[in-house]
Amino acid sequence: MRAKIFLIITGLLIMTVGGYFVYSIFNSEEAKKVENNDDEVFKEKEDEEDNRILTSKGYEIVHENGAYYIDGYLIVNKTYPLEAGWFPRNTNKEITASTGICKDCLDVEVFEHWTRMKSDASALGLNIYISSAYRSIEYQRGLYAGFVRNRGQAGADNVSARPGHSEHHTALAFDLNCISDAFAATNEGKWVNDNAYLYGFIIRYPKGKTDETGYKYEPWHLRYVGLRLAKELYNNGDWISMEDYFGITSEYS
Repeated sequence: MRAKIFLIITGLLIMTVGGYFVYSIFNSEEAKKVENNDDEVFKEKEDEEDNRILTSKGYEIVHENGAYYIDGYLIVNKTYPLEAGWFPRNTNKEITASTGICKDCLDVEVFEHWTRMKSDASALGLNIYISSAYRSIEYQRGLYAGFVRNRGQAGADNVSARPGHSEHHTALAFDLNCISDAFAATNEGKWVNDNAYLYGFIIRYPKGKTDETGYKYEPWHLRYVGLRLAKELYNNGDWISMEDYFGITSEYS
């Protein structure tokens, strides 16, 4: 009888220890699976970050719908072109593939801020007006070709954008008044230089920043970027280029 009881107790102990051993192995394997899975998730996140393209100052460059954006701002220069067929959508007048040039076609928000700026300048006895606003990529092709004929390609590249590389394609930029260096010395030019940022506009190609922007100083060329960024780029009168601010280049490949 004692021998029988001993055998029963021994069997129960073996089953208990064995069950615990199997349970431990199972949990260990599950833990490894979870750990490995966490490693894979972390690796995927790392890979996603590695696939991002960043500027030299850490801003992400996004290529979307045929255009480049940095920190949410549309960027068009010698390095970052618009794809053929791209044209702005949210404009005060409809722009289509057949629109070649439109003097007063602007993004709706840009048009609102421009109207306010023009009105305030007028109240001070200043006459500022848009001489050139939207240009299609095809129109720019002919314009640029004319500069090449007159100045050669190197000379043309200093003052005119190649087709697809002009801010005039965006409806976010325009040229004022006489489109001449002389504009900077006029009362209108001085006021624009000192006050454009209050309306969200910047001097897109500041004086002494040709190595950054790729273009000569253009006191007449304004670009809308919104109030916050415009104030930062104004920099108390010492304009910062978008290229310097975001850490990007403006060079044809």
